[in-house]
Amino acid sequence: MSSTDALARPLSIAVDIGGTFTDITIQDAASGRAWTAKTPSTPHDPSEAFLTGVRLALEAAEGAAAGVGRVLHGTTVATNMILEGKGAKAALVTTAGFRHVLDIGRQDIPRRVNLHAWVKPERPVPPARVFEVTERVSAQGEVLVPLDEASVRAAAEACRAAGVSAVAVCLLHAFTAPEHERRVAEMLRAALPGIAVTASSDVLPVVREYERSLATILNAQVMPAVSTYVQRLERRLQGEGVAAPLLLMKSNGGVAGATAIRRAPAVTALSGPAAGVVGARAIAAAAGFPDIITVDIGGTSADICLMKGGEIRLTQTGHIGDWPLPLPMVDMVTIGAGGGSLARVTPAGALAVGPESAGAVPGPACYGRGGTHATVTDAHVALGHLPPRLLGGRMTLDVAAARQAVQDNVAAPLGLDLHAAARGILAIADSNMVGAVRVVSVERGHDPRDFALVPFGGAGPLHGCALADLLGIRTVLVPPSPGVLCAQGLLAADLKAEFSRSLSDATPEAVEAGYAALEEEAAAWFAEEQVPPARRETRRVALMRYAGQGGELAVAWPGDMDAAATAFAARHKALYGFDLPEGTVELVTLRLEAVGQLSGSITAPLPPGRGAEPIGHHTVHFAGGTQEAALYDRAALRAGDRFAGPAIVTQLDATTLVPPGWEARMDASGALVLRRQENAR
Repeated sequence: MSSTDALARPLSIAVDIGGTFTDITIQDAASGRAWTAKTPSTPHDPSEAFLTGVRLALEAAEGAAAGVGRVLHGTTVATNMILEGKGAKAALVTTAGFRHVLDIGRQDIPRRVNLHAWVKPERPVPPARVFEVTERVSAQGEVLVPLDEASVRAAAEACRAAGVSAVAVCLLHAFTAPEHERRVAEMLRAALPGIAVTASSDVLPVVREYERSLATILNAQVMPAVSTYVQRLERRLQGEGVAAPLLLMKSNGGVAGATAIRRAPAVTALSGPAAGVVGARAIAAAAGFPDIITVDIGGTSADICLMKGGEIRLTQTGHIGDWPLPLPMVDMVTIGAGGGSLARVTPAGALAVGPESAGAVPGPACYGRGGTHATVTDAHVALGHLPPRLLGGRMTLDVAAARQAVQDNVAAPLGLDLHAAARGILAIADSNMVGAVRVVSVERGHDPRDFALVPFGGAGPLHGCALADLLGIRTVLVPPSPGVLCAQGLLAADLKAEFSRSLSDATPEAVEAGYAALEEEAAAWFAEEQVPPARRETRRVALMRYAGQGGELAVAWPGDMDAAATAFAARHKALYGFDLPEGTVELVTLRLEAVGQLSGSITAPLPPGRGAEPIGHHTVHFAGGTQEAALYDRAALRAGDRFAGPAIVTQLDATTLVPPGWEARMDASGALVLRRQENAR
């Protein structure tokens, strides 16, 4: 059954596995109703939490497995393997004379390290496992040296002797003429049964040998484990009677079927935050806000992304750990600031927050699990921003422990009172996040005041208004279920893939022929995913640069080089403050973005309300003094309900703080719209 045919079945299940909790959302397309749940993650075997999530979803919806049309999944299996260096033992097969490309790498050194103390990280494949084959293709695709198949057989024997379980094939200039590389991969698969073999022309067929080699190696290293994991999920779903297709989240903000993921699992690396961005876009669009800045604040980190006109921009300059991973991914910035970030006083007497985190165990002191260090969450508790009971009453916060942690670790060493110390912790955490927001906005030619802020994640809605005040933003949009938005975002994602080809000569004929070839690849992908023609979309993109530059900018291809050069110059000026009217513009790489529409929706209209009624009051300590804040139950709010701060909105997955000077309104889309009052500042 195809992923689009499955739309005829009403139930869609989304499972997003995090480091501490697994979030589950199930939606009934017939009624528009949705249910959410959380279950502890199972790091030893993520499929256990996945299956528990599926069962919880079906129980919550009182649905039958036969009614499930889609199962969508966000996983960190590939990400964790790469970050922890636990990928399969791999070899690299490359063109004779170029075996040290990987080891040489680039000359750039991370800014955060000391120039003299920095040691180049050990490559994922050492030189001893880099094997050469005799062949040579020019940058224009001309065969200079025919492929010597005897050298390929020798490389296969070397791989077998090295005891590898994965092989990456990356030949010089294979992005221009992949025939040699594909033949090498074919021969290796035949000679090495049971060993994962991947070719760069199937992973990243673009210029830059080092980055292309790395991407291919990382893909090969995670291929065995991800393939096994996906197959296990499919078997377990079938065992539960769920015959729906399994779709997995990609770093580009789309999903893909299990077959495509098994072939190129590296596309799932860093995909976790992408689902939240997709969900935020859907919520904001339903509420009428096309220009947004998203801030996803979890326990250890904050992910920030900017969207203008509802467009999620992609980048191919991403990194994972020590390695560049130039696969298309959502353009965002991540910093070590979250609810579990530790607050401490440095030897110099300064207050610092993060990037170290208390983690899930023991966690913040207020969790009552033995933690004694002050965290951002403890600061919120000390100030009264969080009510004593969370998760629908299933979790009781240890307020005394939170206050003691802030007092011992921050207030006493700095000679401050408890509340001033707690406010200082939050001020530094907020300042760190504001700096990241400016990276995606001001540094890229955007004024953050022209955008609405969308905070989500378990801690996001606690910081939304404070961040907006620091940035001059007057509107904050809190999603209906901010704590599980990454799971919900899976339901809003479409099938998505990118196809790229680098050019050595960008003549009009070569450009058109290149795009035509990419469209053929996209058509084959659409067919594999069984996407009907009416649900197919493609978009031509050009990666361009000024002559002499080392990086490219992506612009929509307008149809001819002159118009593309004009669009490139405008984007260059918006990002960097200048253009080069006399400079030569080069078209380096063609990219085709393909989308298979799944018509997912995560919003449902709310009925009109009769006025918001508080369920109680809670003492909160603000900078201006102590006030009684009204408590509201998010589940009881309806369209049009309004109330002014100070207020606290509670729900199962998150808590929203509405400070004095802000007012809240429930939108018919289900989003909570917070605005700074005109006479307040």
